[in-house]
Amino acid sequence: MAELEFIDRYREDFLARLEAHRTLGEPKNLYEPIAYILGLGGKRLRPVLSLMGCELFGGRASEAMGVALAIEAFHNFSLVHDDIMDRAPLRRGKATVHEKWDVNTGILSGDALLILAYRFLEDYPPELYKELTSLFSQTALEVCQGQQYDMDFGGRQQVSIPQYLKMIEYKTAVLLAAALKMGALVGGAGKGDAEALYHFGLNLGIAFQIQDDYLDLFGDPDTFGKQLGGDVLENKKTFLYLKALELAWDPDREQLLGLYSTEPKDGRAKIETVRSIFEACGSVRATKAEMDRYAEKAFESLDQMELSEGAKSQLRRFGEYLIQREL
Repeated sequence: MAELEFIDRYREDFLARLEAHRTLGEPKNLYEPIAYILGLGGKRLRPVLSLMGCELFGGRASEAMGVALAIEAFHNFSLVHDDIMDRAPLRRGKATVHEKWDVNTGILSGDALLILAYRFLEDYPPELYKELTSLFSQTALEVCQGQQYDMDFGGRQQVSIPQYLKMIEYKTAVLLAAALKMGALVGGAGKGDAEALYHFGLNLGIAFQIQDDYLDLFGDPDTFGKQLGGDVLENKKTFLYLKALELAWDPDREQLLGLYSTEPKDGRAKIETVRSIFEACGSVRATKAEMDRYAEKAFESLDQMELSEGAKSQLRRFGEYLIQREL
């Protein structure tokens, strides 16, 4: 699906401002990794949401640039530390920070990014600053909780679907929701509108992550951007997997449990077997239905906002863009 024109506009404005903050300071080994991770690219959807949220409620996108920079700095802090925890060698096709430098440098540069995130909020008026930092701190803590849940799940045999949904809410969705709400607060949104916008972003973020689970195994490798079946090879307990455990006949269920307890020599065969079980038991249909359910919950939040139909249409178009990648 082609990108929306307003996303390109917000992204270009944000990248121009971000570039001004990528100048290197001293010591070089602290700031060079920060400039590196911030320059690795990506769609920058979180800062785009902050700028859009501000303009939807009558503000200028430039007024929310501090929020957008804070959101992006925090997001990249989490990526640097996640890559260390996952021992990941690559991020967006390039060496991760801890691989290019070392683990200690990655930890310290990540810490500095988190501190910089808060500094980007310092220029807002006192009352607004208090409101923004309160939401930002709560969100940052929830992202850390989500990461811990994700790590805990790796060593557990049993994970329930509600537990999994809470994990992806914290690890992925709350930052999307906070980006929108913080931008809206800068733009002058009332409490009810800001909260409705938060729930729009939250439910959209959950739908987005469930879709990501699906695309990891059933997406188009040319458009998905990653090797298909990575979650299966890593024995990740995704929505597809947990739903299959609920729906599959006992022989398939036992085979699935066996496949997810080992690292087979033939990864391709494992992926194809798991794919077949997911399709046969109805997990694929159930996963798509769950994604649609959360997307619909997001769109229902639009009815609670005192916005023009044009503004609501923009939010709906963004939601459809985010969750209707090639299926």
